[in-house]
Amino acid sequence: MYTITSKLLAHKKTLLITIFVLIFALAAYVRLDFLLSVNHKVSHDTLNYDIMVRQLLEKGIYAYKDTQSNAQVTPGYPLFMAAIYKLVDYQHQDPFPYIRYIQVVISLVTLWLIYSVARKLSGRTVSMIVLLISSVYPPFIWSNGAVLTETLACFFLMLYIRLQLEAFERRTRTLALLSGAAMGLLVLTRPEFLILIAPVYGLYWLWKKEFRLTLKLLLFTCIGTGIFLVPWVIRNIVTLHEVVIASTQVNPFAAGTYPDKNYNDGLVDRHGKTQMEVAKERLKIGFTQHTWQFVKWYTVGKLKYIYSNMYFGSGHSPLYRVLPSPLGSLLHVALVWFCPVALAASLRKWKQPLTLMMLIVAVMTVTRLAFVPEFRYNYTAMPLIIMLDAAAGIAILRWAWQKWTRSSNSRKGAVTYAKSTGKP
Repeated sequence: MYTITSKLLAHKKTLLITIFVLIFALAAYVRLDFLLSVNHKVSHDTLNYDIMVRQLLEKGIYAYKDTQSNAQVTPGYPLFMAAIYKLVDYQHQDPFPYIRYIQVVISLVTLWLIYSVARKLSGRTVSMIVLLISSVYPPFIWSNGAVLTETLACFFLMLYIRLQLEAFERRTRTLALLSGAAMGLLVLTRPEFLILIAPVYGLYWLWKKEFRLTLKLLLFTCIGTGIFLVPWVIRNIVTLHEVVIASTQVNPFAAGTYPDKNYNDGLVDRHGKTQMEVAKERLKIGFTQHTWQFVKWYTVGKLKYIYSNMYFGSGHSPLYRVLPSPLGSLLHVALVWFCPVALAASLRKWKQPLTLMMLIVAVMTVTRLAFVPEFRYNYTAMPLIIMLDAAAGIAILRWAWQKWTRSSNSRKGAVTYAKSTGKP
């Protein structure tokens, strides 16, 4: 009996490994095929990054959309680009194809991290479903063609989550330090994620109610984050004579004050005013004199912009259909619309690590309501939404199956009892 059980387990393990390898092979194929079979468009932001990186390498000036040093954008992605530019001799070769191929490698490592996090949170079945969906979810393929922050930011986010979960489980200073380091790299790539540290540790304290342990882990996470942020802050103090922890870019916040992106609504006279002054005046007038319009815009209006469509990368032609039309769009819509159900399901048993995914999605969604809404903002949330949806979906199916089997067994038991007693 022991031998038979061992053989069955060995065959099951072999089957799972085979499926895992096949899914990864599929993921690698569609990503490489995408890069090779379409013409990639270059976005306005990418062109600005290119000018910035060339200026940095040739003149030693770190500045975005300017020839004077500034801190308009954090240095994570520009330095990533600069390293590749130097490696491939950018003055004689186009560096963009190399960046795209490296991003494919990063995307595959991110895919493994997504699987690893899902496995830790919800087990083997859910993690395999998450892996399959993530391998063919179209934006995770299209983003590799965009010379933008999404692919790198998603990698650092999943690395941070994986290390943070491990730090919470093992409670060691080293893992807390490493999770902070991942957060630091993430913030240098996309600064809005810095806000996550406080709510994440707030949730952990609510789980454990161990103040000293929570404070110790939080301290080392902050130290790890600071290791990567402090050089950037010092640079800004020395060069710009001001303390800048993330970036000084105001435009995304200011642009978010225009309902339905109507930038010519004439609500405020912009002449002679800074972007921040205009933004503050617009918010004051908007919420006092056009209350319903602004409340709707800063809630359902921006949510619709952020989540209603897939992130398309920088664009390409002809359209690369990862899934037969319209399955890609339907997959995205299904994931987004099922997410509220998954969030509600996770709240039922909130003292579990899966709730951390819900918290991150909620915090980042609320944070992004303050800025101009773009489809690209849903990109880093989608791995977490896929995990939540898969976990909730499997839980619902298991509950339905158990209920059906219990009902079926009860009916069979009643029939057996009736036959044994001779009663109709």
